[in-house]
Amino acid sequence: MLDQPLDATQQRVLGALMEKQVTVPASYPMTLGGLRTACNQSSSRDPVTDLDEEQVKQTAHALKERGLLRIVWSDTGRRTLKHHQVLDEVLGLDDEERALLTVLLLRGPQSPGELRTRTERLHAFADRDEVAACLARLAARDQPLVQQLERRPREQDHRWAHLLGPAEPDPASVPGAAVAPVDREVPLAEGPERRDERVRAAYDAVAATYADHFADELDDLPFERWLLERAAQAAGGLPVVDAGCGPGHVTAHLAGLGADARGLDVSPEMVAQARERHPGVRFDIGDLRRLIRPESAEGWGAVLGWYSLIHLAGSELADAVAALARPLATDGVLLLGLQAGHEVRRVESWLDVDLGEGGLTLVHHDPADVVAAVEAAGLEAEWFVRGPRTALGETSQRLYVLGRRA
Repeated sequence: MLDQPLDATQQRVLGALMEKQVTVPASYPMTLGGLRTACNQSSSRDPVTDLDEEQVKQTAHALKERGLLRIVWSDTGRRTLKHHQVLDEVLGLDDEERALLTVLLLRGPQSPGELRTRTERLHAFADRDEVAACLARLAARDQPLVQQLERRPREQDHRWAHLLGPAEPDPASVPGAAVAPVDREVPLAEGPERRDERVRAAYDAVAATYADHFADELDDLPFERWLLERAAQAAGGLPVVDAGCGPGHVTAHLAGLGADARGLDVSPEMVAQARERHPGVRFDIGDLRRLIRPESAEGWGAVLGWYSLIHLAGSELADAVAALARPLATDGVLLLGLQAGHEVRRVESWLDVDLGEGGLTLVHHDPADVVAAVEAAGLEAEWFVRGPRTALGETSQRLYVLGRRA
């Protein structure tokens, strides 16, 4: 066990080493420069830090004195000092426990659902219950390594925190802090069924106005048109499905590119708008989380989740992506489009239409979480982030992920 708590910088250094030891073993042990980059990376870190090289160097030496890190010479090429953590050995962690503590060190308190998604590259947990069981084991040690936190207002699930040292100060409590903590479980505050009802009702209410407003949006989005063309070509003549198609303009664009495209949406009113506006294209009512194979082919040549994952909680993301990837043909591709960032917000009206009681909750997902979910579904991910097109009224970054079978 530890002789004394880890401070926030020590937590970040050890967490980064534990992560990279598994995800990039060819670059491990790590040089001082590589370790600093790993500590300060903007994805999969909360909060994001800006440690300088001297801070990382001094922290590494302090951890070495405590027997939690070794500094070794590179055994090949230039004689370069490299850094190797031994925290997992000191604590006697198995692979499951090591994965959970790594993510807790790097991202602070999280729910079992979030932990399952965010540990995919470190250890593949079968389900949320397996995560919860591992957390319970860590909490039941003679000297507990984790603890369950009190449920906050509107939270559906308890979060868990490590006990290796004090957490980084909550950015929301620091004057001038740029990033506030994000709780991506808000959509599930009243349960998934109630959330699904709200989403369906809101899109039914806004369907006609939405269809008018976005009918020509692709005209001003050349990058998006390029991605859609890649998906249509990659389908190789197999059917293409736009899962969460809304009023069908993206589906119709794919059909115009020569794809055998059809749309699927949970909102009956959206599907009615799509059928009326694009009579030559097939549209069905259905849930993207229960996508099945096409009737006339072994699988889909391309599946789109084009801004259709934005109402899902963080803990639901991996399962939804897996459901989209599962019915792909052998050479099929998955194309996702989302708002990227660290924001969860409630919208009571949209396009001057009242969305009804409770409105809609919009979730901006972390690009690292989305890419991890795609890779966990057995796909190789090619991804892009572009800045907002302010002239079009956009305020957030946009993430696009193209996945194909490894």
